[in-house]
Amino acid sequence: MTYTKYSASGNDFVIFHTFVEQDFSNKAVELCNRTEGIGADGLVALVPSTEADFKWLFYNSDGSVASMCGNATRAVAHYAYNNGLANSSMKFLTQAGLIESVVESNIVQTQMTEPKVIKDSFEQEGFTWYLIDTGVPHLVALVDDLKAYDHDLCAKMRYEHNANVNFVKVEDKKLYVRTYERGVEGETKACGTGMVACFLRALDLNLVDEKALVYPKSQEELTISKIDGKIYFKGAVKKVFTTTIG
Repeated sequence: MTYTKYSASGNDFVIFHTFVEQDFSNKAVELCNRTEGIGADGLVALVPSTEADFKWLFYNSDGSVASMCGNATRAVAHYAYNNGLANSSMKFLTQAGLIESVVESNIVQTQMTEPKVIKDSFEQEGFTWYLIDTGVPHLVALVDDLKAYDHDLCAKMRYEHNANVNFVKVEDKKLYVRTYERGVEGETKACGTGMVACFLRALDLNLVDEKALVYPKSQEELTISKIDGKIYFKGAVKKVFTTTIG
């Protein structure tokens, strides 16, 4: 089987396509292992669909299934276009719903799924939190200093609320984000759905405009926009390498 590794804002994925839909959770654990495998935050298998250009099967590095991953949508769109699976403007199915992406060279824009607020402002562990589903559930806390990010606190909140955990700082209408992700069980260099969750919280508080620059831990620059009620997530992706494993 031939696999391609992609990086999207520091979030990395192993991607492949196949005509056979099956459970690839064990393959995800094997290939995402950073010492004995290719190494990645997640594995994505592209399979045929009668409703869209293709369907994806997304697995976290621990083999668990995730319904949505913003950065992965951009990497997958670039892979699909460059492997002749779709045109530069495409639609594909995820467990969170239909995703629309547009590829322009190495820049990919994705229209995100409709967000759903799960729990409005509440206090816990000395922070004010906001819980929203942007494809997967995310806790968001606004802070003055991103050093407030704490692994043990994030792990506690993650399991209590079954959600990813984000700390966001707003400065000059720009967002700076650190995210603890389920399935990885630690901080990742970027999380697309997490950045969108932070953008929506900041927008709700009138701290940013309807188009804002966002910087995850990787420090790569991304753009999130709200246009006619729809959310768009845009940034560069990088094909790292392709390999064949017997």
